[in-house]
Amino acid sequence: MGARSAATDRWIIERAATRGQRPNVSRFTTGRCPREYGRMDPFRIALANLRFPGSAEESVQLSLGAVRSAADAGAQVVCFPECYVPGYRRPGTAQPPGDAAFLEQAWQRLAEAARIARVAVVLGTERVVEGGVLASVLVINNRGTRLGFQDKVQIDLSEEGIYVPGAGRTIFEIDGLKFGVVICHEGFRYPETVRWAVQHGAQVVFHPQVHEAEPGSYQPVTFADPAGTFHEKSALCRAAENTAYFATVNVASAGSPTTSAVVRPDGTLLAYQPYGVEGLLVADLDLSTATGLLASRYKGLP
Repeated sequence: MGARSAATDRWIIERAATRGQRPNVSRFTTGRCPREYGRMDPFRIALANLRFPGSAEESVQLSLGAVRSAADAGAQVVCFPECYVPGYRRPGTAQPPGDAAFLEQAWQRLAEAARIARVAVVLGTERVVEGGVLASVLVINNRGTRLGFQDKVQIDLSEEGIYVPGAGRTIFEIDGLKFGVVICHEGFRYPETVRWAVQHGAQVVFHPQVHEAEPGSYQPVTFADPAGTFHEKSALCRAAENTAYFATVNVASAGSPTTSAVVRPDGTLLAYQPYGVEGLLVADLDLSTATGLLASRYKGLP
């Protein structure tokens, strides 16, 4: 794997440090750095592997910092974990009511940051609707324009009574990149959601999630550890069975069973974030390999 020069890493870290950030500029590519050597024209993405926010306001502040760091790293899109703003509603804990006014203000702030940084944002968030709160993702382009939402359709059993399920699926396009979004449980246990996105042109499927350690659970140190849970193995499958990139992004927490990672269209691992380490995971994608071939060959069931 290629590596960014130490001088460039120091520059990114120093710029972020002046803004009060704590970046981990993890960067992985195939071969030598394409932008330095001109071997291809990659699409650079960033996954914001941030700590779980301590408050709704902190979730916005950390997100703003990550947008700036993504710009410094040359990323064209940055994706955040599930419901990162205002923070995922953990099952079994007391939950405040949804705050539509706070969310609207937060989205405006993130849109302005995206415009200034010229970085598109795939923001894990929530939406207040009649009947409850939706787990959702807001997509903002690099001009600060909201392109729309992808709501979580398949909610987990543990989320019953916390979130209400959404409906419908959407394809987004930014700077020539077509992508879909599946949220946590959907991507892990409902492969049809990923298949749909790729069949409708997605080259990348972003997978915002929250997956924290349970008491006594196994703590992996390498991606798709055979002794770990099935979740990271499923990420490899989602890419390989559709011939598209799969980019999963989790919060940084001690002992987590999963981490943030990018999987190539052939099902091999491109990059993953060290477990429990907060920071950006930056990866260059060769979109010519994201053909969607296997998804297009699916004939469906009688």
